[in-house]
Amino acid sequence: MFGFCQTIIGQDTTSVNMPSRRIFKAEPMKATMLAVAFPGLGQVYNRKYWKIPLVYAGFGAVIYSVGYNTDNHNRYMKAYQDFTDKIPETDSYVNMISWADPSEYDPVKFPESHNPSTASWVKDRLLKGVDYYKKYRDLSYIGIAAWYLISVLDANVDASLFNYDISNNLDLDVAPFQLPVPGFSGAGLSVTLTFSF
Repeated sequence: MFGFCQTIIGQDTTSVNMPSRRIFKAEPMKATMLAVAFPGLGQVYNRKYWKIPLVYAGFGAVIYSVGYNTDNHNRYMKAYQDFTDKIPETDSYVNMISWADPSEYDPVKFPESHNPSTASWVKDRLLKGVDYYKKYRDLSYIGIAAWYLISVLDANVDASLFNYDISNNLDLDVAPFQLPVPGFSGAGLSVTLTFSF
């Protein structure tokens, strides 16, 4: 049904030397230095191109967080400064406190109708907003440094494990092993694990 053809090579043929293909071996130090020099370059060196968008998406997220928290911190700080000064024209806090009527809490514009406890509550809310956004702005700056270190560490670990051989020849052998116990002859037993690859 099927025809087989066998080719016989004679003794007078010459072999052709084909250039051997170079096998890439990643160097962990080089990958680390490239990642330190420019984020994502270590991933390029390791030929893990799919990780580059993840590296820059992480940086984009923490930089966006820095900008968002900085803007809100500045808004709350300005509103607090405007609320505590004695100038009636500075009233940026009115937009921040839209749920209450300014006649209830503003001692500068409405000295006769404001409620001192409501004014104190508004002042505390503005200070809490300042502290809240300052805290998360500072954590976002720490996040930039942490993400940078994670990208460098990823490049190093990836280069270290790039040529790690995981084959079917791995073997685990569990066997009893006798440890001598001082003062007793022939006593003692333990289990050993032997990895061979």
